[in-house]
Amino acid sequence: KPNEKWVTDITHIHYGFGSKAYLSAIKDLYDGSIIAYRVGRYNDNPLVMDTIKAAIQANPDATPLIHSDRGSQYTSKEYRYITTEAGMTRSMSRVGNCIDNAPIESFFGHFKCECYNLKQYKSFEELKEDIDKYITFYNKERYQEKLNSLAPLEYRHQAVA
Repeated sequence: KPNEKWVTDITHIHYGFGSKAYLSAIKDLYDGSIIAYRVGRYNDNPLVMDTIKAAIQANPDATPLIHSDRGSQYTSKEYRYITTEAGMTRSMSRVGNCIDNAPIESFFGHFKCECYNLKQYKSFEELKEDIDKYITFYNKERYQEKLNSLAPLEYRHQAVA
């Protein structure tokens, strides 16, 4: 069912002349939709906390299992507090085993192949705008064979109807 199992991670991306940005995302394993994401200039706790808070706000009754790697943000007291208060069960990858978090890594791979790697971004704002467009496309228009050739949100809404 929707909101039973979520996965989350961060990927780094470049823009301008060697500047870095970070995309933090949460994916629902039910339909593969990105339920929350944030783009930031720093790979820090506020980026992850803003992402998880956005997911909770968008899905206030959800109490999923949430899976992440063992990054410092996901092992922090703040993350533990926020997820516990929301009634979530935390799960973490085994040490040094990125395969455990393959579904979110797969999303990042699709994003980079289908959008990011095709362009040179001059500014953070340009990069963020393109990420916003891609995630909207991914959720609403990118048909997936495993979802009966529906886009993630079409699949979700069809199941609810």
